[in-house]
Amino acid sequence: MLGAAPNDVGATLDRLFREEHGRILAPLIRLLGDFERAEEVVQDAFEAAMQQWPVEGIPETPRAWVLRAARNKAIDRIRRSARFSDKRKELEAVAEVERSFAPPPDELLTEGLRDDMLRLVFTCCHPAIAIEAQLALTLRTICGLTTEEIARAFLVDARTMAQRIVRVQKKIAAAGIPYRVPGAEDLDARLEAVLHVLYLVFNEGYSASAGDELVRRSLCAEGIRLAELVVELLPDHPEPKGLLALMLLSDSRRDTRVDADGDLVVLEEQDRARWDRAQIERALPLVEAALRGRPPRAYALQAAVAALHAQAPRAEETDWRQIAALYAVQSRISPSPVVELNQAVAIAMAGDVARGLRQIDALEARGSLARYHLLPAARADLLRRLGRNEDAAAAYRAALELVGNDVERRYLERRLREV
Repeated sequence: MLGAAPNDVGATLDRLFREEHGRILAPLIRLLGDFERAEEVVQDAFEAAMQQWPVEGIPETPRAWVLRAARNKAIDRIRRSARFSDKRKELEAVAEVERSFAPPPDELLTEGLRDDMLRLVFTCCHPAIAIEAQLALTLRTICGLTTEEIARAFLVDARTMAQRIVRVQKKIAAAGIPYRVPGAEDLDARLEAVLHVLYLVFNEGYSASAGDELVRRSLCAEGIRLAELVVELLPDHPEPKGLLALMLLSDSRRDTRVDADGDLVVLEEQDRARWDRAQIERALPLVEAALRGRPPRAYALQAAVAALHAQAPRAEETDWRQIAALYAVQSRISPSPVVELNQAVAIAMAGDVARGLRQIDALEARGSLARYHLLPAARADLLRRLGRNEDAAAAYRAALELVGNDVERRYLERRLREV
């Protein structure tokens, strides 16, 4: 076709930028030596498309066009770079660019690109980088989110977020953080950090920590896409499968978590007929695969809990005893106060409300979750179920002092009025 509407061009490039940004960027960082130069090449390739496609039309294979443009821009930079004053080294670098961008555009990840993507994932999530910077860099480099989108998701202004991203890129260069996949002896520990960052991305979308929306769908989608990528890159590791299953199962309930007025609907009151059954069926084999890891890890156990919820036709048919047992296993493998809180709620829902409440009271006495609004919220719910309305009201007020999300705040206020 000759010429294309600017809106069509913009939509196509926006989708490509998100889907292909990391795959184009990963080999460029290795070939050009740093994030900034590689980012500039990617931007140049997309700007060339933005200029040419409205005139020439959107190509039949847009991804291949952008890949070729990125390859050509990278070669131009190598030929202009003082780093390659030796002609032989320049030719070797150009040949390496050609090899890196040679695979047909619709093939699955080749071994070389898989290695480059792994390097990018592990560099973005390097433990020497602060967790907030890891999140921002991951969303920017691998997901292709704009600085404005990332800033909006984490409730800071775009200029602050841009400075944060530039600082972490410069820190990687200045500190000589290696652009590599950790060795076998370090892989498990570093993979845990990577999966933690991916889960934070998803969770910020699934239960926004602040603002007037409970769910930010774009962040949920990016978290799932990142988890899919790591499963693809590390197919023999069970824990990424557990994380992906957990995300898919949680996200399958997304459309039922708020009502038509935008108010929170808790799990036991959700319309299960509206849960995404196709997504649930996709997740269940991943849960089984993740549980085959020995011992099963935290995300596999959380995914197993989510699977039990997904498989219960009605809320009252939920196997809370098995859920409590899964949390007990998780508490032994990777103990945390949040796991203890979840276990206490499961014990209460299995029928022993008094015991669950005692466990929550013990947690509160230790001060482990002093700023976590879900502890007093859970305590209030159990007190309400026991008919101790005065104590429940006090707990709801304590939760309201801590909650940051407006949707959750309205739910807690409604519960407070009820008791």
